[in-house]
Amino acid sequence: MAHIIDGKAIAADIRRELAEKTAELKQTRGITPGLGLLLVGDNPASQSYVRSKEKACAELGYHSVVLRWPEDAGEEQILEQVRAWNEDDSIHGILVQLPLPRHVDEQRVLLAISPRKDVDGFHPENVGRLVTGLPGFVPCTPAGIMELLTRSNVPTKGRHVVVVGRSNIVGKPMANLLYQKHSRANAVVTICHTGADDISYYTRQADILIAAVGVPHLIKASDVKDGVVVIDVGVNQVQDATAPKGRRLVGDVDFDSVAPKASAITPVPGGVGPMTIAMLLSNTFRSAIGEVFRA
Repeated sequence: MAHIIDGKAIAADIRRELAEKTAELKQTRGITPGLGLLLVGDNPASQSYVRSKEKACAELGYHSVVLRWPEDAGEEQILEQVRAWNEDDSIHGILVQLPLPRHVDEQRVLLAISPRKDVDGFHPENVGRLVTGLPGFVPCTPAGIMELLTRSNVPTKGRHVVVVGRSNIVGKPMANLLYQKHSRANAVVTICHTGADDISYYTRQADILIAAVGVPHLIKASDVKDGVVVIDVGVNQVQDATAPKGRRLVGDVDFDSVAPKASAITPVPGGVGPMTIAMLLSNTFRSAIGEVFRA
């Protein structure tokens, strides 16, 4: 049976480390990492995510400013707030919770965030830095996956990593991280998606498989080889009459059938998910100490 990669435990370790570093930073340099969070509208999932981030900031001793605005908040009002945070020295990271209401141009808002405070890593400058191997902010979920692999002693050098999914949030940055020429990466990377006639042709070749496509149980036992390391990014709700709320969370990987063939695998929930907030907190800390863009 596969080793279960416990993202919840690894994220807790990272948060403990950050709490200790934050206490030292306050004492030695008088700096408190600051995060500005803006939530527009009443999307239940977004509300839950923002509450989790707000709570995590409090636990680590960060300074957080959380603004919750109504659905009809104007685009210019949002942009003005982003610009104000860009100029606020007490705010080291800015996060505008997505999705935004339809009348707001998300791309325009994201472009307004200073690349130096773009702790989500979505600004084109940070995307370009990632592609070219320059220091910058890395999107939180791919950064978290790299930490999972490193802290679980999963080597990537020379190994064939297959990424299923090509989103700007996970698939593309994940591939770019893995083929960089340094000790934590240096992998041979294939990225596949719905354009492939037969995705399993590629997934069966993977030494490390990263599934980030948003399709429940897409990857079956027949789609992987023995000994594969599986990182399941999918978070999908499916109907389940036996669950308390009539539904449950599952990944893109059929865990029960794939785990016996894998050497290591992340569960859903409790795998990649907890790492995303941990890396948001890490990016904010790195911004506070001014090391993000240091070559």
